[in-house]
Amino acid sequence: MSLRVRRAVPPLESFREEVLRGLGRPRKELPCKYFYDATGSALFDQICELPEYYLTRVELGILRNHAAEMAELLGRRCLLIEYGSGSGVKTRLLLDRLVDATAYLPIDISPGPLLASARALAVAYPGLEILPVCADYTGEYPLPRPRTKPARRAVFFPGSTIGNFTPREAERFLKHVGQVCGRGGALLVGVDVAKGSQILERAYDDSQGVTARFNLNLLDRINRELGADFDLASFRHRAVYERTLGRVEMHLVSKRAQQVRVAGCHFSFRGGEAILTECSYKWDLAEFEQLAHGAGWRVR
Repeated sequence: MSLRVRRAVPPLESFREEVLRGLGRPRKELPCKYFYDATGSALFDQICELPEYYLTRVELGILRNHAAEMAELLGRRCLLIEYGSGSGVKTRLLLDRLVDATAYLPIDISPGPLLASARALAVAYPGLEILPVCADYTGEYPLPRPRTKPARRAVFFPGSTIGNFTPREAERFLKHVGQVCGRGGALLVGVDVAKGSQILERAYDDSQGVTARFNLNLLDRINRELGADFDLASFRHRAVYERTLGRVEMHLVSKRAQQVRVAGCHFSFRGGEAILTECSYKWDLAEFEQLAHGAGWRVR
């Protein structure tokens, strides 16, 4: 068995440009897609096991109870494309139910976890062609063609990752997915619904501090890859549910006034000043259905 990973990851220059642009804004921010180096991916796997992080547990329950219905809607001989494929735990629940799937195409920005998951799935599903692509799934890149022509293309996008987009960005992304799938294509998407602030804030700020380490690892990655000098002990993790915006925000808050150097550029922080590292929108399902319709999708 051999697997070849197609690579379309953003070069180091893109990482540097996005970090410098984000830190240079009046309200500093960093793209959450850069959480997922090898360390970040491992920490996120730990987050998914935490008692406070209901999202993975609930979504796995939905898949276990309804994967057969989902597979029936996706139909026979589909090419399954997964954005942000991660460990592939949810994928197996769907693959077990799909009839005569032609191929599985996982796309993930972190090459190590992508290859490990693809290898494990290749062993578990020896008759299924697996075509891993290492890429930022929000970008433009060619997709490999499977040996067998599929009846349809279907995108699997679980984990409520759609919530990391603003509503306008989400609509653009859904239109992009429609172009990838083509006429007659399908999208199976996980959406987290709005709920009480206490439940939400605990999910993104757990008692064991795993999410805090996950958030701070982003600064550590910038130190390693961009020659920055962030003092991680001088920043703390904060998660808050902004009810008026309908989203959880994760921040890294400077504990003191300080100067930080990144790729030869200097940035000043006030005590209490925050870097926005992630937004996670929580949806009313009727609103999300309206958004999907606006992007050209019909909900079933």
